[in-house]
Formats: sequence, structure tokens, C-alpha cells
Amino acid sequence: MSVPEVPGLISASEVTETIDAIAAWQLPSGMIPWFPGGHADAWNHVEAAMALAIGGRRAETDRAYDWLIARQRDDGSWHQYYLEDRVEQDKLDANTIAYVAAGVWHHWLVFGDRGFVEALWPVVEKAIDFVLDLQTPRGEIIWARHADGTPWSFALLTGSSSICHSLRCAIAVAELLGHERPDWELSAARLSATIEAHCAGEIEAFAPKHRWAMDWYYPVLTGVLRGEAGLARLEERRSTFLVEGMGIRCVSDRPWITAAETCECALAYLGLGERATARTLFEWAQELRHHDGQYWTGVVFPEMVNFPGGERSTYTAASIVLAADALAGASPAAHLFTDHDALPALIRTGSDLGDVEPTLD
Repeated sequence: MSVPEVPGLISASEVTETIDAIAAWQLPSGMIPWFPGGHADAWNHVEAAMALAIGGRRAETDRAYDWLIARQRDDGSWHQYYLEDRVEQDKLDANTIAYVAAGVWHHWLVFGDRGFVEALWPVVEKAIDFVLDLQTPRGEIIWARHADGTPWSFALLTGSSSICHSLRCAIAVAELLGHERPDWELSAARLSATIEAHCAGEIEAFAPKHRWAMDWYYPVLTGVLRGEAGLARLEERRSTFLVEGMGIRCVSDRPWITAAETCECALAYLGLGERATARTLFEWAQELRHHDGQYWTGVVFPEMVNFPGGERSTYTAASIVLAADALAGASPAAHLFTDHDALPALIRTGSDLGDVEPTLD
């Protein structure tokens, strides 16, 4: 396996420098904070572990998963934010919890270590079962529980879309190990059908977050909307979020360009076969590269001041590595976010979503 490079945009040595920069900020416990002294969350922690895996940093990657294993609650969840020595925010975010399945499947694709997958299977199974306890009768996933177990009252499109991809990764893990989870397959089918119906304007299943770019491109990035439906989705608000020559606004009404959103949107376009657009977005993201291989989280235009507070972040660096890998096709996991036929297919239930209330049993 070779480290990815995108000729004319980023070299293999530069990608390696970025991977090494992530590793340098990893704590001895295995935790990968957003930045030194900052907090970690399970989703961005796993994303950073994926970047380490692409660089062949097996020891650091496994330490990252050991950190997750050690902190998984008995109910299968993780708290929202952790500091080095304590929990910072104790709510239980379904999307961040589900993402461990994507990380484990990515690890399998990169390293082919069945023993690792078998060891992580109980972690994945408990996490996914916790998340699916938050699925409503209609299909969306309520976004979080309070630490005492009380669920929030609404679902989020970005989070549910990401969960749909993680759930398909979990199904792939189950199939690899010979475990049958037809309930997961049905949950994924209901979830994807609800997302599609919401995006088509047939139902209102999710809290309105129209300001956020992730609500725009995540149904495409995660493979729920594909083909013409995916292209139509991206075209609909392209002019709202895409700033020519700079990248993707994280919110529609602020002059904030972020490298992570720019790279994720590039993956969404790449998954639709729009390679030129994906490459252009990735090229713009390189303007946020720091000399040490890390990346500024974002920039405010037209002043071109880095934000927040001059922050460089491991999750931003990880998004660069994953996008470079997808564009280069370098690792065995390069297709994870762009070839949605490589994951177990979403079954079609033929059910009528109707106006089912978004409440839990």
C-alpha cells in the first residue's frame, strides 16, 4: 500500500507529513484530540484513526481503537466530548457513536486483519444497537440521548445520513464474520427511505438546518442520494455554499470557508463521478495547509483570517488525507465514501412512510 498523492496538488511526502502531524498530537492514551489541549469526540477520533491507517501507522491506529474500547459505556455509547482526564460533555450523540462501524470496516479494508475485526465486533454491535434504539417508527434516528437516557425530541438530516453509511459498514462487518443481522438491514432500509422522502419534499422528518452545508451534501456523500437525484441535490444549492476559488461555506449566511467541509463535499462529487469538481475543491483546500503539515480549520473571507482563533485541527487534517486517498485510489479503502456499490445494498421495503409521528416507543 502506498501513501496517496494527487499529482499537481499534493505529494506523497506532503500527505505523510500530514499523517505524521496527526500522530504527533495523539495522546499516550490513544485519544486524538481536535488540537493539543482540546477535546475529542468519537466521530472525529475515528476519522483521524482512518488517516493514520492510510499512512500505515498501525500501532497508532490500534491505540486509537483501544482508547474507544476502554471508554465505551455498558449501553454501547460514548459521551459527546472527552478531555484527556475526564468527560467534558456527557450527552450521547447517535451519529458519533455509530461511526465506529465505519472505522472498523475501513481498518479491515486497509489491513485485512480479521482478528482485529473479531475483537471489535462486540464494540460495533453494542454501538449500533444503542443507535437503533433511537430509530422512530418512520425511520429517522433521533440525534441524541441525555446522559440519563432521555432522548432528544428531533432528528438531524446530516446525522441520520452519516448513520446510514455507518450502518451499512456495520452490516458489512457482520457479513464478514458470519453474523446475521436482518434487523440492521431493515433499519437501514427504513432510514434511507425516510431520508430520500425528506429530500424529495414528501415528508418533513428532520429539524430544519438549511444554513448548514452538511445538510446539503451529506445525503449524497453517504450514498443515500445517487445518480441524477444526487446531482440534482448538489446543483440545487451549489451557489449557496460553494465559493469559487475558495471552497465550501460551513453555513450559508457567514463568510466561513472550512477545509473539512470542502473535502467532504469533494468526496460527494467524486462519488457521483464528478471528478473535475472534486479535484478543484481539493485544490482549493490546499490553501489552508500549514508548513507543519497540519491544516487550518477554516478561513474568514475576504479578510482571509484563519478561524476559529487560528485553530489547526486533526479532523481537518484527516479529511485531507481521506480525500487525497479517494482521488488517488491508493489504499484498499480509498473507495469507502465514493463507491457505494461496494457496501451491502440498501433493501427496498416498499412501505408507505405517510405521516408517521417521529416518536420513540
